[in-house]
Amino acid sequence: MAHFEDLKLSDRLFMQVYRYRSVDWSPGARLRKPLNWAKVALISTAGLHLPTQSRFDTAVKGGDVSFRELASDLDVQQLKIAHRSSSFDQAGALKDRNLVFPLDRFRELVARREVGLLNRRHFSFMGSITTPQRLITQTAPQVAEKLHEDEVDAVFLVPV
Repeated sequence: MAHFEDLKLSDRLFMQVYRYRSVDWSPGARLRKPLNWAKVALISTAGLHLPTQSRFDTAVKGGDVSFRELASDLDVQQLKIAHRSSSFDQAGALKDRNLVFPLDRFRELVARREVGLLNRRHFSFMGSITTPQRLITQTAPQVAEKLHEDEVDAVFLVPV
């Protein structure tokens, strides 16, 4: 496990001065059916996109709050990574995208009937968003509405 002292000096200084938000997640969502009957979607903050989609813009001050839709039948290894954080060591993810978007593992869970089914689409964001207001008020609600339209029961979030 990494320790604060293991981080680069610039990252430690950033973390010491950043104004973190406190969010009250109560009452929170509750899964209302067994997982093996549930429809599940994946969300990653690894900045994943398909070669046919535009990259996340790493030059946007405060972070690119847009998202990319990823179809459930895609080949995970085709995904590209456009994440701006120098603290995100991409070596493992470049070898196996399932580390940051475990679609193949969830396909296995569905085949074993441990998860009901996968949603037709999943979502990718770029992490390292230091000014999240637009994400909270605009982008995240758009994705939440799409998940609601798709009647998704549970979301598996892979934060990077």
